[in-house]
Amino acid sequence: MIKYLDLKAINRPYESAANEVLHSGWYLQGEATSRFERHYADYIGTRHCVGVANGLDALTLILRAYKEQGILYDGDEVIVPANTYIASILAITENNLTPVLVEPDVSTLQIDDSLIEQVITHRTRAIMIVHLYGRCAYTDRIGNLCRQYGLLLIEDNAQAHGCTYVSPASPPSQQKKTGALGHAAAHSFYPSKNLGAFGDAGAVTTDDDKLAAVIRSIANYGSSRKYVFDYIGRNSRIDELQAAILDAKLPDLDAANCRRKEIADIYINKVDNPQITVPKCGRNSVWHVFPVFCEHRDILRQYLLDNGVETQIHYPIPPHRQHCYPQWNHISLPITEHIHARELSIPCNQAMTKEEADLIVSLLNSFRV
Repeated sequence: MIKYLDLKAINRPYESAANEVLHSGWYLQGEATSRFERHYADYIGTRHCVGVANGLDALTLILRAYKEQGILYDGDEVIVPANTYIASILAITENNLTPVLVEPDVSTLQIDDSLIEQVITHRTRAIMIVHLYGRCAYTDRIGNLCRQYGLLLIEDNAQAHGCTYVSPASPPSQQKKTGALGHAAAHSFYPSKNLGAFGDAGAVTTDDDKLAAVIRSIANYGSSRKYVFDYIGRNSRIDELQAAILDAKLPDLDAANCRRKEIADIYINKVDNPQITVPKCGRNSVWHVFPVFCEHRDILRQYLLDNGVETQIHYPIPPHRQHCYPQWNHISLPITEHIHARELSIPCNQAMTKEEADLIVSLLNSFRV
């Protein structure tokens, strides 16, 4: 069986980092957390990294901190891609803000920057881009729109650790990593992510000193000094175990992403089946997910499983069709719906061998309905 993601194999080299924390006797807000925050900020290229409990909290805390500073208010609009994991939207609605859903570009699967300007209103305050599947969603056009209209640019970087934005207008020395492209970025370190913890964990990266301080305080019960509470806070802190594991994994992230790209290149260059569509190129992607698209997705998934290949679906139901948002259930977003009805994620990670990738190619090329 070719697993979709063999976490036991990926995590085995880092068990010693977990054991060190277990034997230290210090499990929260210690040196491991400070060290990881410092190293991850340096890696991303921002002044600050604030470790939090998970990726959803990271997004939610960014928006909450802007509200505490009087930059965002109830009812303000946040433009967000329609095809995303629901966490992107949950963070917006939890803060009593209004999501404005924008369809993706079918060729990139990212928010269509040509559709953004037409939905900007006098209540628009931010654009949230989501680096879905590990591919950079940022474009110079999006950056220009944020500057033109005075909008915040917030990155959902839950799926793109280590991804770099390659601008045709900038030399390599000026290229930036996702997580450093906007005003603030949220990161998830869920175990299956390219940089994954042994449980839930997340972080916010930003160059904004005040924003970082407010987020850190809100996430610590609203306190920046012991028993003094400036905000109605919450408990959302990364623990020492996860921080130590992530810090141990961080130096290997680029190599792991390179291996993912090698596997992805095999699929891009070798899959040849008119019933299956694969991404056209891997530029600006770290391949958290390698999506293929098929009209007969469920049949294809069962065929691969019958032949010893595990797959996943990201995601079977788009946010606007979920029961938790009944006000959107009648909306037609045909490109988003097309993607969600046909997407199938095949194995693509650093634990795979070339032989496994070639076998998957052979199965995909042999598939017929």
